[in-house]
Amino acid sequence: MTTGVSQHDFEKLNRGYNHVFAVGELSIGLVVPIENYASGPVPTMERHIERVQLAERLGFRAVWIRDVPFNVPSFRDAGQTFDPFVYLGLLAAKTESITLGTASIILTLRHPAHVAKAAATADVLSGGRIILGVASGDRPDEFPAHNVPYDDRGQRFRDSFEYIRKMGDSWPRFENAFGQTHGQMDMLTKPREGQVPMLITGGSQQNPDWLADNGDGWMLYPRPAVQQASVIQDWRERIRSVGRANQPILEPLYIDLTENPDTPASPIHLGYRLGVKSLIEYLKVRRSIGVNHVALNLRFNHTDIEGALQRIAESVLPEFSTVDTQES
Repeated sequence: MTTGVSQHDFEKLNRGYNHVFAVGELSIGLVVPIENYASGPVPTMERHIERVQLAERLGFRAVWIRDVPFNVPSFRDAGQTFDPFVYLGLLAAKTESITLGTASIILTLRHPAHVAKAAATADVLSGGRIILGVASGDRPDEFPAHNVPYDDRGQRFRDSFEYIRKMGDSWPRFENAFGQTHGQMDMLTKPREGQVPMLITGGSQQNPDWLADNGDGWMLYPRPAVQQASVIQDWRERIRSVGRANQPILEPLYIDLTENPDTPASPIHLGYRLGVKSLIEYLKVRRSIGVNHVALNLRFNHTDIEGALQRIAESVLPEFSTVDTQES
């Protein structure tokens, strides 16, 4: 696949993607819900719209919505509880510029025709601000409820991914396990720029070459910096070997941001308890190894949420990603 874009650059795919990703830079977003629910698996969802709107005013680049169909007790986290596509439509109407991303839609548990239709609709309604993070699913308990075999999720993910891509074409012709069209009908509406950017989460049961040859970026769980740098370098070398344009890297990070800016970093689940100075240093290292966006999760934050957002906006955001290429 040859794009005609420099292999050092990211493609300009839609407003949301261009707003978040720039080569050599790191932008900062937030995982929804923007609240503390460390004491239990289910968030209150109080002030969820007001906090997304505050994040937009403060300059956060994106909010990321998880797809958690069921509250599975063994996983101890019910996510943001709303259907992600209904929620994207609401946020599209309540915001103007912030990127709206999913992290991630479980492709194996949905028919791709519905995913393609819903994602394109949200993209048009938001003015091209949607990024579709996708995954194969890691909660075995949810698969019997959908009558879907857990062990087949790798192939189902590939078939679903292909199906969604094809629905961006006019009068598509293709066939796979999810269905077939032979140019006799067309799915409407189409994404604003032809395709909704699709970022693949983790391995999604795929081999590294497939990951490099597909998708518009990669969502990675945090690892030690040296190990993460090696993973990113290997992946970008694979991208270059198949002639594709460069692709961005996104990482999530749980934080418990203290009021004391000098608090050193100490580990928590998939993140750190720390002050703004340590957060800045952590993010600078991530930027240096090739991470382009970090989605902060405040689930375990013990201080006032609005206050934490203000501290990040005042002290952290100015250090990162000042270039805005949102208009496409």
